[in-house]
Amino acid sequence: KRSRRWMIIRKVSCEFKAPNYATVYADLKNKLFGQHLASRIILKSLNEFMSNDNPEKPLVLSLHGPSGTGKTFVSQLIAKNIYKEGMNSKFVHFFTSTLHFRHSSLISTYKSQLQQWIKGNVSNCERSMFIFDEMDKMHPGLIDSIKPFLDYHHKVDGISYRKSIYIFLSNDGAESIIETALDFWRTGRDREEIELKDLEESLSFSIFNNEKSGFYHSSLIENNLVDFFVPFLPLEYSHVVQCIMAEMKIRASKGNGKPNLDVAHKVASELQYLPKIERAFSSTGCKTIQKKLNFYT
Repeated sequence: KRSRRWMIIRKVSCEFKAPNYATVYADLKNKLFGQHLASRIILKSLNEFMSNDNPEKPLVLSLHGPSGTGKTFVSQLIAKNIYKEGMNSKFVHFFTSTLHFRHSSLISTYKSQLQQWIKGNVSNCERSMFIFDEMDKMHPGLIDSIKPFLDYHHKVDGISYRKSIYIFLSNDGAESIIETALDFWRTGRDREEIELKDLEESLSFSIFNNEKSGFYHSSLIENNLVDFFVPFLPLEYSHVVQCIMAEMKIRASKGNGKPNLDVAHKVASELQYLPKIERAFSSTGCKTIQKKLNFYT
């Protein structure tokens, strides 16, 4: 018996909404901190893709960077602004490598199942979205099975895949991103001076040649099918404080206390920072702030 997650859904109406880019911009500005590059790329690529009634290929984004920097949040943000039910939409499909693709002995089976899943769901909704988390833990070669759906094909077996969206999430490439950010920090340059050209080539190279990565020697990279490798920069102390204040505002809206800047600084100061001497960046980003905040509130 196939597990429920691999069953192909029956024909249903594809209920997506045209994104309100003012709302997307506001969310990125007010909820995603320290990520000028990611914000700019996401807003522009989503705008261009969703406003095109006849794109040449699907939108393919690969989000890379240290833990806790906003990769998962961005994928959720995109879903929220395209589908009425956001991540709960039946048209958003989320895969985690360590859960859905655990066993290396079943790669052939996974490839077949994944192809059938995408084919079945895109045939039901051409604006389907597929999110692959933990790409750095995926078995190399597996993701190449979806190459035909990401390529510049008018149709594959009678089905057009050009309006679907694929998002890959990975900590892979974090070291090169941190190193670049650290170079800017050490020389006193503003992190917002960092441009995509400073990171993209080294990022794609390190991912492509990492034997433990799901993108190792991947045909998706060889054939330039990833539209953007989106770098997420490590967060500085001030960004962590912003994260904490944002979380406190959410809690305040539910009647749980008020935002307190002193508490935010206290929580931020207790987190770990790297490198050990400079302590320039949070080692966990904003990932652990909720538990830390619970202690003080």
